[in-house]
Amino acid sequence: MSNTGHYSVLLNESIDALDIRPDGIYVDGTFGRGGHSREILNRLGPEGRLITFDKDPDAISFAHEHFNDPRFHIHHGSFCDMLAVLDRLGISGVDGILLDLGVSSPQLDNAERGFSFMREGPLDMRMDSTSGQSAADWVNTAEHGELARAFRVYGEEKFASPIASAILRARDVAPITTTTQLVKVIEAGTPKKDKNKHPATRVFQAIRIFVNDELGDVERVLAQSLEALISGGRLVVISFHSLEDRIVKHFIRDHSRPAKVPKGVPIVGDLPSGPLEALSKAIKASATEITENARSRSAVMRIAKKR
Repeated sequence: MSNTGHYSVLLNESIDALDIRPDGIYVDGTFGRGGHSREILNRLGPEGRLITFDKDPDAISFAHEHFNDPRFHIHHGSFCDMLAVLDRLGISGVDGILLDLGVSSPQLDNAERGFSFMREGPLDMRMDSTSGQSAADWVNTAEHGELARAFRVYGEEKFASPIASAILRARDVAPITTTTQLVKVIEAGTPKKDKNKHPATRVFQAIRIFVNDELGDVERVLAQSLEALISGGRLVVISFHSLEDRIVKHFIRDHSRPAKVPKGVPIVGDLPSGPLEALSKAIKASATEITENARSRSAVMRIAKKR
């Protein structure tokens, strides 16, 4: 854990997986509170460079206050801006990309951000609180079908339809503007409770993913990684739920295989391999780390190398 109180999940494992060269150029796709960035900088020499991204204005402020290093650059925005930012900086390729997906601990712990169903706060959930549609905006205007589909697809919520119906009934009486209001509505719309999981868990996850277009961002940045990485460069991705991990797993698998050839086309010799080489299966946090930080228990890391 850093002195900020933020625990960087799979810190040593992910930094080792990058196989850092002292003079290399690296991307940290989600700065957060800089735990991974700090360790990357510790392993870089004076000629190395680190390019980081974060949508969260609080993370940007923290970086400007605590990271005064000429090798360090931070961009306020999505890691999907990666190719544009690298081009603007005159960087044609990078030696490694680290993506730590999902919401950060400081965002969850700050009630004013509205990410947690355990704390009273405004129903916001935007990773970039300066732009875009808030959770309250969407929850109070979306049609039943859109709500239900998001809960089912992004939250894997089996009671998506009755919960969506409960939201429509509640907002007809008064707008849903706080996290605790929404939790009560979800509880009322859940016909059967799971004793091992709070009824709001999956719906809050679904709303957060939808509002921030998290899965779309993951797909876009993975596609960009193929162009951004130099030969031998490493791609290291830490996911926190099955939807993200499935995208990452399939991306690495699909780009590690030889190209598909149409049926009936004769093949001479071996087909060329895909642009990536998978270097690991799913890597999970150690029992020691999970004891220190319960949020690590859902983390899954995958590693690939550009051929």
